[in-house]
Amino acid sequence: MAATQDFPTALDYQWMAEALRLAKNGEYTTTPNPRVGCVITDANHKKVGQGFHVQAGSPHAEVHALREAGSSAKGGTAYVTLEPCSHYGRTPPCAEALITAGIARVVVAMTDPNPQVSGRGLTLLREAGVTVVSGVLEQQAMALNRGFVKRMLTGKPWVTVKLGISLDGKIALANGQSQWITSAAARRDVQRHRARSCAILTGSGTARADNPSLLVRENEAKLPAYPLATIRQPLRVVIDSKNQLDSNLSLFTDGHKTLKVCAQGRGPDTERTAAVSLQGERVNLSEVMTLLGERQINDLWVEAGPGLAGALFRADEVDELIVYQAPKLLGDKAQSMLIFDEFTRLSDTPALQLTDLRQIGPDIKMTYRVGNNTN
Repeated sequence: MAATQDFPTALDYQWMAEALRLAKNGEYTTTPNPRVGCVITDANHKKVGQGFHVQAGSPHAEVHALREAGSSAKGGTAYVTLEPCSHYGRTPPCAEALITAGIARVVVAMTDPNPQVSGRGLTLLREAGVTVVSGVLEQQAMALNRGFVKRMLTGKPWVTVKLGISLDGKIALANGQSQWITSAAARRDVQRHRARSCAILTGSGTARADNPSLLVRENEAKLPAYPLATIRQPLRVVIDSKNQLDSNLSLFTDGHKTLKVCAQGRGPDTERTAAVSLQGERVNLSEVMTLLGERQINDLWVEAGPGLAGALFRADEVDELIVYQAPKLLGDKAQSMLIFDEFTRLSDTPALQLTDLRQIGPDIKMTYRVGNNTN
């Protein structure tokens, strides 16, 4: 057999792209684990196995692919979107499984972002005589797991704030009426974002005014090729600094998990109620994000009123802003999309970078990265 290569080839990019497509099949279900895909080719570069990680506690992508490949894996190449694990958790180390199967070469998109284990899997493979190539389609792999990467590096989740607004930047009429500014198509898209998220955050004002469920509605979301029999519902998180919300709200009575966050001294610190310090008159939002990171929340979706949304921006806790803009005009008396302190210099306003623009039904969806973020 010809010597294996320790630099990427055109075929490596082709098969890694396939592995990334496989990994995306787990985008709704793997939390708190990352989304991972694997393709195995034999010594003649023919695909003999593939797989993706479905949910925590179930076999990793490499295990599925090795089972499908069987003895054909010997002398072949494994393409994995994330560095194979080297430690015993709920499942045995994937690096050892690849070695045992006789894999000759492993191509990895990205190393494990956890600084405590990063590189150990690759070292284990190299010490066993396996040729390792890393960094193939790395940026695409990191984008697929941006929440997991951020939590591993900072201890906080990736935070996306969603706003549904009119053409003149309003979220509701002066009397509070807001259903529905955006279209059914936009609301369906929101359902899919909810389904991808580990948790959904709202404030006490929204909970009190709208009594929302914040659940993923399966018939509305219409999730393609969902890998589980039932929809995974994200954790609901409601900030209730004074611990005064009615216990009969849907968030607390529908049988799905909700975490209430209040100010220290306002409520017990339990599985369902967490207490953080106050920063002025509001709960410390940095502490809230650290708390959610400790609870293994990778991606946080925010559906809140202008007060909490604005406070998250002021606290520099927003990574992404998604705006659905409807072709409606609500007028100058209507409620604004965000509440900020008054800016006196344009240079103090949040920096936004448009990363995606598309039409959804009659509405426009705009996705922005929030610049100058120091998380």
